[in-house]
Amino acid sequence: MTTPAPSVVLVRPQKASNLGSVARVAKNFGLRSLSVVEPGVPADEESRRLAAGADDLLDTIVRFESLGEALAGFPVVVTTSSLRGRGRTRSLELPELSGYLAAAGGGPAAFVFGPERSGLTEDELARASACLRLPTDPSFPTMNLSHAVAVVLAAVAAFSGPPAARPDDEALAPASAIEAAVAHWDLALEAIDFYDTGHRDRSLRDWRKLVAARPLTEREVAILRGVANRVLVSLRRRD
Repeated sequence: MTTPAPSVVLVRPQKASNLGSVARVAKNFGLRSLSVVEPGVPADEESRRLAAGADDLLDTIVRFESLGEALAGFPVVVTTSSLRGRGRTRSLELPELSGYLAAAGGGPAAFVFGPERSGLTEDELARASACLRLPTDPSFPTMNLSHAVAVVLAAVAAFSGPPAARPDDEALAPASAIEAAVAHWDLALEAIDFYDTGHRDRSLRDWRKLVAARPLTEREVAILRGVANRVLVSLRRRD
């Protein structure tokens, strides 16, 4: 058993040329599709020139209205950044990537790349199982988008070995199930006045980071939702 081919998700790409360059890199490493989170620039003549044989990927780009929709089916989500200390999501160095994917049990992984000018937001980073830091020079840390994609896919292809064995009854939960658990806990935290400080968005983002800090099994997600539901039921009975 080998690790499934990764998926690449581009969040709000701003340059059509990068669509072409990323499509070519993706096809180099065996990917059959690209995902784009809107608003993303459409493919144009320049992007097709740079795709150089990967026009089929440009023609089949899957576009999503939100990052949550793009990641819904993935149990392993890895964001990328060249900056240290951005957010509190588990940080991975490039040499740690293969071991991390193997320990996750070989579930399909989505690698998320942010807009060229700004990178991913804190809320977007909070949706990840881990944040991969690329080892660039601190004095000039930001890579070209297609170069970053190439480095990550090359690392996956070169160093990812067989995944760790996982019992059949420990299937990994997709990101959509984890988001549903976060929403369930949002209701519970609201019910116990956890948000009385007025920082609901920040508190919920931190809670999402805690929940999504590693790939979760379906059973673990069910336990989380069960606890949240018990909180809500207990409060109703008290009322």
